[in-house]
Amino acid sequence: MSKKNSSVNLKSGFKDYKDLSDIFINFKNKIDSLKKDKYVVAVSGGPDSLALVALTKAYTFFRKTIFYYVLVDHNIRKNSNLEALKVKKLLKKANINLKIFLNKKKIIKNIQAEARNTRYDILTNYCKKNKVKVLLTGHNLEDQVETFLIRLSRGSGLRGLSAMKPLSEINSQVSLFRPLLDTKKKFLIKISKNIFGTYFKDPSNKSDKYLRTKVRNLKKPLENSGIKYEQIFKSIQNLSLSKTTLDEYLNKTFRELIKKLNREISINFNKYKNLNKDTKMALINESIKKLKKNYYDLRSKKVVNLINNIEKKDFKKTSLGGCVFFKKGKNLCLKVGKI
Repeated sequence: MSKKNSSVNLKSGFKDYKDLSDIFINFKNKIDSLKKDKYVVAVSGGPDSLALVALTKAYTFFRKTIFYYVLVDHNIRKNSNLEALKVKKLLKKANINLKIFLNKKKIIKNIQAEARNTRYDILTNYCKKNKVKVLLTGHNLEDQVETFLIRLSRGSGLRGLSAMKPLSEINSQVSLFRPLLDTKKKFLIKISKNIFGTYFKDPSNKSDKYLRTKVRNLKKPLENSGIKYEQIFKSIQNLSLSKTTLDEYLNKTFRELIKKLNREISINFNKYKNLNKDTKMALINESIKKLKKNYYDLRSKKVVNLINNIEKKDFKKTSLGGCVFFKKGKNLCLKVGKI
């Protein structure tokens, strides 16, 4: 599509395409509901993020809203910087300025998780610097189902299986909003091609050394067996309703049991012992996140091992997630560090 036709499509809200027009209206209503005057958009160059860029750009023709576009070059793959510059050049043709940040932290193990944490650190710092309270990402329906299947494979409980929420807090200053969670990837590809003429593929998305890639490869076999992603997505939504009720109970428990003083957290151990295992796991994860300012929960197997260790009679000290756990009087305490 020519640059002229792309601009017309953006200004018209994709009205020439019924399916894309519906997606834009849905997107517009979601952004309207947040009532913010500026946002940061996470960009990667893939079809999901480029579609998100196109939708936000189209939104500016209807509302006076500022969008900052940011790409984090993880500096893991050899040609990543060149690819980032190609994305910048592509967006420049549509009069969109892309800010590129180069990650200088060396990532050598647990690559996808560490890269994700680094990316959110950089993006949230940029949000704070520009006084932006909401970060937008292009997570879509397929991402949601993949996350559900990954957590299912790890033995997650209700909280994990309800997968990603559209709106959640990264920290006290910045929230993460995923406006495309109910949108199929094929429509995002269509938007990217219609507006930008292309999109970029991350080679690591095809690497079988990552669990997400293996799960992604299950889509065709599952759908050939009659298990559609739309059906799984509906189940996730139903689980999310149950999780809302559970979260109300957990938040009350967190307030009663967790006390944070400077760089240390204390948990009332007598009350902790009377909790069921799922609640203990949630409490441990919440405590670590409060100290480390992490966004994601730790793997359930590691948390269960920690809980079993803590409940031994000869327990003195153990560590998990960059925190040291130890007893102090009648409290279970943790602080950042290693044994």
